[in-house]
Amino acid sequence: MRKAGKACKAGTVGAVRRGDLGTRTRSRAPGAASDRGSATVWTVGALAVLCVVFGAVLAMGQAVVARHRAGGAADLAALAAADHWMDGGTEACVQAGRVARAQGTRIVRCAVRGEIADVTVEAGRGPLTAEVRSRAGPAGPTTFSGPADPRPRPWPTPTAGLSAGAPAQGS
Repeated sequence: MRKAGKACKAGTVGAVRRGDLGTRTRSRAPGAASDRGSATVWTVGALAVLCVVFGAVLAMGQAVVARHRAGGAADLAALAAADHWMDGGTEACVQAGRVARAQGTRIVRCAVRGEIADVTVEAGRGPLTAEVRSRAGPAGPTTFSGPADPRPRPWPTPTAGLSAGAPAQGS
């Protein structure tokens, strides 16, 4: 180790000399680029990229939560409206609105035709808003009020789906 104050040749690689402010510096060969501080720049850049990715993941998570909240609230509101169809369409939609508000969502559209309720619910705010439509009614075929379909529909035979060796039911 060199003693402080001992003179060194200027410009020698690895030589220790006194800087302008009295600090010890290492001299480099002429034309050598400094890498000093580049790790800090790379670290800051990597942290910035990680923050952006983390923010995007959080935003996608919020969108998924809003979608699921809207889906659940739409299902419950449609069931409530279908349950109160006999009270009239307006009262059924009022009940659906109460259920939707209890779930932290808002009704966008509500229609009750006969026993079938069709409800659209919205959840979330701003760009992360999700809108979901749900229908509820009796479990069974309903009458179709539209024009009749002229095409014959093939209905499955009672033996369809059975394996070759399985006996048919009722035999």
